[in-house]
Amino acid sequence: MGRREDLVKKASKLMYDTKYIRNTGIIAHIDHGKTTLTDNLIYGSGLLAEELAGKAVVMDSYILEAERGITILAGNISLIHDYHGKDYLINLIDTPGHVDFGGQVTRALRAIDGAVVVIDAVEGVMPQTETVLRQALKEKVKPVLFINKVDRLINELQVTPEDMQNRFIRTISKVNDLIRRFAHPEYREAWQVNVNNGTVCFGSAFNRWAISVPYMKRTNITFKDIYDACKNQKQAELSKKAPAFQVVLEMVINHLPNPLDAQKIRIPNIWKGDLSTQSAQDMINCNRSGKVVLMITGIKVDPHAGEVATGRVYSGTIKKGVKVNLISSGKETTLQQVGIYMSKTDRVQLDEIPAGNIAAIAGLREAFAGETVAEEKIEPFEAITHYSEPVITKSVEAKNPKDLPKLIEALREISREDPTVTISINEETGEHLISGMGELHLEILEYMISHDKKVEIETSPPIVVYRESVAGKSQEVESKSPNRHNKFYITVEPLEDGVYNAIASGEIPEGKIKEIKTLAVKLKDKGMDYDEAKKLMAIYNRCILVDATKGLQYLNEIKELVIQSFQEALDSGPLAQEKCLKVKVKLHDATLHEDAVHRGPAQVIPAFKRGIWAAMLMADPVLLEPKQKLFINVPQEYMGSVTNDVQGRRGQIVEMNQEEDVLTITSKVPVAEMFGFAAGIRSATQGRAIWTTEYAGYEKLPKNLQIEVVRKIRERKGLKADMPRPSDFLE
Repeated sequence: MGRREDLVKKASKLMYDTKYIRNTGIIAHIDHGKTTLTDNLIYGSGLLAEELAGKAVVMDSYILEAERGITILAGNISLIHDYHGKDYLINLIDTPGHVDFGGQVTRALRAIDGAVVVIDAVEGVMPQTETVLRQALKEKVKPVLFINKVDRLINELQVTPEDMQNRFIRTISKVNDLIRRFAHPEYREAWQVNVNNGTVCFGSAFNRWAISVPYMKRTNITFKDIYDACKNQKQAELSKKAPAFQVVLEMVINHLPNPLDAQKIRIPNIWKGDLSTQSAQDMINCNRSGKVVLMITGIKVDPHAGEVATGRVYSGTIKKGVKVNLISSGKETTLQQVGIYMSKTDRVQLDEIPAGNIAAIAGLREAFAGETVAEEKIEPFEAITHYSEPVITKSVEAKNPKDLPKLIEALREISREDPTVTISINEETGEHLISGMGELHLEILEYMISHDKKVEIETSPPIVVYRESVAGKSQEVESKSPNRHNKFYITVEPLEDGVYNAIASGEIPEGKIKEIKTLAVKLKDKGMDYDEAKKLMAIYNRCILVDATKGLQYLNEIKELVIQSFQEALDSGPLAQEKCLKVKVKLHDATLHEDAVHRGPAQVIPAFKRGIWAAMLMADPVLLEPKQKLFINVPQEYMGSVTNDVQGRRGQIVEMNQEEDVLTITSKVPVAEMFGFAAGIRSATQGRAIWTTEYAGYEKLPKNLQIEVVRKIRERKGLKADMPRPSDFLE
């Protein structure tokens, strides 16, 4: 029997011994060594030759990943590790580090219980390190720390042993500060990483060695031995004495939770249904005999098997032929195949997979990443909150008109595979618009359409995605239905900052309103008037609709239509048909026809929608532009050139820090001004700058630019170039 077949056989047995399972992710800033470390762990399981470990980048199997040297898609693999004579099943997910693919990390975190945070010893804690750690802690995923590229400190920076240890202390201290800031209160101290207890290890993934204090005590290896081995080109010997896979997996096994322990703390955090129900108890106790409940964390369209979902099984046992419900979409389907991953592209079919494991599942047609799948109809899992939003758009057209149906299907598949992508159709021009996290994200999506989906396409230059909001309060607007039998009295004002931030962070969920009394107390704590909060009708696009009427007859009968028109109005604002943010809409009164025939959708929806638009135009309408935090590391002598370049792009310098002769400049720059930045900064610094970006939300576009930007957007969308007026929407 081959090594792979032997591992599959062991895995299929171990997945029933839940105490010996670890669902683990590797998370980090870009280029800090996640995939190289994963290679080491694969080598340790016997699936990779020693000389290839750290060089083969097995998990970067997608063609563009190999070409560009970055991870684009999260990759799953199941490994076996023998620890003290007992086999453990490690279900591992290698995640991307580039900010444009942060959605892949967010979804992977829903499937795992613990994470190895990898940090480059030279660069230290970087912006994306903070982002991924914050996301993990929000999901109650426990972190441990691997400080990588220690050999670079010794051989490139020529640091002394004392300097090296001081750098380690600084990095560990920064990680612990982040845990104190972002962990749930009960874990802020309990999850601190510590050198002495083995929740921190150090090493070089590329050179295949790692060390931790417990391992040093057991093997009598000292820091001096490590320093000397790196100095004297003896890292190959060190990798025999302290193999990276052994030290890292020992840390994973000893300090990251098994599914039995993890689901007790994670289920109440990610599932907001009634915890006293049988379904809830089965999930909390990881009961493989209960009814099936799983959550899809990824979708990939396989040319042979069709749509293949990756999902975490929280209760029950999945097997071929089991009928399940797609909870959010309300559809029923049958599982066709179940299996585990042996790499990104290698799936092994099994007869069944019990709770506590990560599975590959075929047969979940029309499912999407984030969907709840269950045998019985239950409350869905809390929506996965992505930390950034699509900020750049391109129009996509099929080169050959006969390929239009193929293009539509390709776009539909991509939106299911990647929920961070937004697909829409410009009804005036018939263009298909695809919006992503950044230029690289859109480049990859174009490649997927043309190469993976085999549709030849033409695309427009990138377009920045704006949002609409209001800066003031409108007067009361009277809006009439087309038949003149119904009138609505509406005002619009900015949403309170506290409420907006709570919705944006996922603390206050969007969607159907449940438990209005509990929600009203939360909204009051965030700064909203309690009487208003009690009469909340809808939360959508980080905006809210309040019923400020008193005893209005027939309102209940048209409530759903009012909410629908509120949502339609916010999907396409009055200034430039961009989505709206941070708007509070109040319905103060209405005159409604007593006959239901005269207050149907054709009357209510246009009247209420146009009333909101008119009110927004009376409330000091503003255009919001997306911004990015820009972090630039550069030698001190280039400070002037860098600050001039940033300020020339309407950027604000937020902070400057100096460590030795390297300056770190943190700034906030509009996305619209970032096109061509790479060439500009290379030229300004003679190629000496290293930079990263992070999504920084939407902020008001300066007033002096607003009219021109609105006019350009309206022209591009085929609208009248003139600025709209409230009277345009009031009949």
